Amino acid sequence: MSLSIPHALSVWRRNAAMYRRTWRLNILPNFFEPVLYLVSIGIGVGAYVSEMDGTPYIAFLAPGLVCVAAMNGASFEVTYNIYVRLVFEKAYDAMLTTPIEPDDVLAGEVIWAVTRACIYGGCFFVVIALAGLAPLPSSLLILPLLPLAGLLFAAIGVAFTVYIKTIDLFSFYFTLFLTPLFLFSDVFFPLKERLSGGWLWVAEVLPLLHPVRVARAAFRAEGAPIHVWDLFYILGASFLLLAWARRGVRRRLTN
Repeated sequence: MSLSIPHALSVWRRNAAMYRRTWRLNILPNFFEPVLYLVSIGIGVGAYVSEMDGTPYIAFLAPGLVCVAAMNGASFEVTYNIYVRLVFEKAYDAMLTTPIEPDDVLAGEVIWAVTRACIYGGCFFVVIALAGLAPLPSSLLILPLLPLAGLLFAAIGVAFTVYIKTIDLFSFYFTLFLTPLFLFSDVFFPLKERLSGGWLWVAEVLPLLHPVRVARAAFRAEGAPIHVWDLFYILGASFLLLAWARRGVRRRLTN
């Protein structure tokens, strides 16, 4: 593997420099979407559902929506943005005229996607903490989770992006993949209370479920065990998907 950390960080710095010019426009849709869900569903549905899993409904929503914010931050970066740089801007072709290698490009893009996940998830955490929905200090354990969630969805997104031929296929990714994850990953209701045993095993495949479950455990003021399986899933799936994405990146950038 021809990976140079300084070269990967050069890719990261390039993206960060571009983001500094447009962050006000970029942060609005990805950050405020979970805020709107928290306010509308937490207050609206919360008026009819007083408690969920032993906590006020709006407080039940909060940890899951932090993970959704991180998911959105990473996903938009490694889908549309990477595809534009790859196909339309030809930015990677220019990078490869320097000592930067395809592995450096992949690593730099993933690190930047993780950075954006931490920005969106961290900002949303500050919002819910100021609203009194994050029990301190136990909920601070969610902060190390944000880069892990960002890594997972960066791996998923880039593995999809480097193998598709047209930008139109992203509508399938967001509508038929991310939206079902959002709706059926323990964010709005506990799956264990609504699904039978067989379907619960199926739900274990859903990638968003695992960061949400870890986040919810961190938000329990009395403390709750964090399942090693969830962390193993996040790291294992990320590693496998990045290995697969690496093959696609090298093929797209060297042919």
